[in-house]
Amino acid sequence: MSNFLAELLGTMILIILGDGVVANVVLNKSKGQNSGWIVITTGWGLAVATAVYAVGWISGAHINPAVTIGLAATGQLPWAQVGPYIAGQMIGAILGGVIVYLAYLPHWAETDDGNAKLAVFCTAPAVRNIPANLITEIIGTAMLVMGLSAVNQASNTLTGGLSPFLCGLVVFSIGLSLGGPTGYAINPARDLGPRISHAILPIPGKRDSDWEYSWVPVVGPIIGAVLGYAIFSALW
Repeated sequence: MSNFLAELLGTMILIILGDGVVANVVLNKSKGQNSGWIVITTGWGLAVATAVYAVGWISGAHINPAVTIGLAATGQLPWAQVGPYIAGQMIGAILGGVIVYLAYLPHWAETDDGNAKLAVFCTAPAVRNIPANLITEIIGTAMLVMGLSAVNQASNTLTGGLSPFLCGLVVFSIGLSLGGPTGYAINPARDLGPRISHAILPIPGKRDSDWEYSWVPVVGPIIGAVLGYAIFSALW
């Protein structure tokens, strides 16, 4: 139960701060409107760091079903723990999306662009090419878990308190380098949970939730995480 609650809280923090920075940049009349990609990638990196600081000492702060499945698939986590972890992550992600909606409540009606409203909650490809988009998410998530594994391995020689911040830097780097094609979901809960929030919330003028694409940021990260952990384990 403690792991379930920690993953719920950690993923909720991740989405509040991560989707929150996107809302700040894309919604009309927000003070951060049009501040750009660097602000978004910085906000997401700091969101990850904050979430890991908050719950890492309890559950390890997976805050990502792909991480959980990747660890289990490579023998680093009992499969019996996968269900509670993912349940907490998904509930936390949905709640996080709802809280971002409430935080920016007056701005939805002020924003005419339905694509911008959807972008607050979930990712979409810059060029819709499903095989290529899937490959991008696989590569991005493989880099994520290899980077996180390297941080965890190095934490024996670094000040322990730096590890969550370094995890955030890994995500910041991925956003800067690999985020352009698909928006770097690299996390099924981060994408699917708020996408569900978008579908059920009474957002004025919203478009559909793009369910046709929704499987890519779920399947791609899972494949990428398993590959990334397997590669890291084999090499190190």
